[in-house]
Amino acid sequence: MSLSVGDAAPDFDLPGTGGRSYTLVEFAGKSVVHVFYPGDDTPVCTKQLNSYNDGLEQFANLDAHVLAISAQDVTSHEGFSGKHGFAFPLLADVDKSVAGAYGTLGPLGFPRRSVFIVDGDGIVHYAHRAIAGLTYRPVSELVDELEKLTS
Repeated sequence: MSLSVGDAAPDFDLPGTGGRSYTLVEFAGKSVVHVFYPGDDTPVCTKQLNSYNDGLEQFANLDAHVLAISAQDVTSHEGFSGKHGFAFPLLADVDKSVAGAYGTLGPLGFPRRSVFIVDGDGIVHYAHRAIAGLTYRPVSELVDELEKLTS
């Protein structure tokens, strides 16, 4: 499946940090930034999630929530989040079903670094799938996209 801008975002129910599960529908009326990342405690993922954590106030000012999603289990996520103090949840997509629904799996089933912005109506407003996993979308770019939703 190839999810595109203008499509309805697939809902999900995933376990995450903080001892609870998360769904997309619980954020109805608010923007959500879905950050699909390849792995906990890897250099680029750590840098990416730390940059989003540092920019969290900018997202909050636009009433947007960040949800980071990867295939590691909650135990791994809790350790990674605790080490870096992430103030947004890390969700465990262990079977990669959500990554598949969002079209973020590469040809061999490996997750690609990808970011989606879903608006308050559950529609994909922004989609970026990285071909190579060494770069990520900067906070400023995502904030610019979120600002378009409020203007």
